[in-house]
Formats: sequence, structure tokens, C-alpha cells
Amino acid sequence: MPTTSPGPSREEAAAPSHRFVDDYLPALLAQASQLISSEFHRVARQHGFSVSEWRVMASLAGGQAISIGALAQVTVTKQPTVTRLLDRMEARGQIERLPHDSDRRVTLVRITPQGAQAVEHLMELAREHELRVLEPFGLERAEELKRTLRHIIALHADAAGEAVEEDE
Repeated sequence: MPTTSPGPSREEAAAPSHRFVDDYLPALLAQASQLISSEFHRVARQHGFSVSEWRVMASLAGGQAISIGALAQVTVTKQPTVTRLLDRMEARGQIERLPHDSDRRVTLVRITPQGAQAVEHLMELAREHELRVLEPFGLERAEELKRTLRHIIALHADAAGEAVEEDE
């Protein structure tokens, strides 16, 4: 008479199978980014900013004017989408476009004082969120993680090509 297997034990059923993405750096970075960002995106929306607007404002705040192409790369958004977004933000007085000093093909973008004021409190909330996210790791590990990520970005920025817009 054939015997039937009782199936996996409770521990085996509860243990996740090892998947490729569980150890694949790009997948881990994407998952961590999505989880952490989505927590803060709710706050941004509550303060009247879309996720894309928040990314643009945060990228321009406190910095110098940058090209639309560079802004697209840092916000992980396709350039035509950034251009349409900038049209709306310029109409609200949050950003301004400037000609490049030596290249007429390049348009620079910078935040206006009105835009900086509109996003100032949200940046404080973002810093508080970041602190809550990193606190379990301690200041030293958190700073090392940031240094490592900046180094990865620097090493691969030239190979990035056209920015890929993530689904929202």
C-alpha cells in the first residue's frame, strides 16, 4: 500500500525559499528604495507635492542650477516627463529655467526662493524620516552606507545612459 508524505514541516513551509533576488544587489537596492521612499511619499502628498515634484524640489533645493538632463538622471525620471513637470512647476513659481553660459542647447533649472520656502518644511520631515530609517544601524554604519552608495553611483553614473522612469 502506498504511503503518503505528510508534506513540509511547519518550519519548512514558513522558511522562504532562496531566490536569486534575495542576494542580488540591484534588486535589494530597488526593494529598499521602494519601501523607504513609499513611506515618505505619503507625507509628500499630504503636503501637496506629487512624488515627481518632491523629487525635483529635493534635487534642486540648496544646490546650484543643473541641466534638465542631469535633473532627469538624479530624479530617475525620463527627460520628457521632467520637462512637462518643470512647465507646471515654473507656472507656479517654484523653479526657473536659465540659459547655459556656453552651450545654447542646454537649459539649466534652479529652485526659486518661493519654491525653496514651499519645500523647506518637507525637507525637515524627510530628514526626520531618514533618521528613523537609519537609527537602528547607528551613525557610523549609516554614514558608511551613504558613502558606499555615493561611490557606487559615481562609478556607474556615466554608464547609466537614459534615465529609466519607475512605475508609480
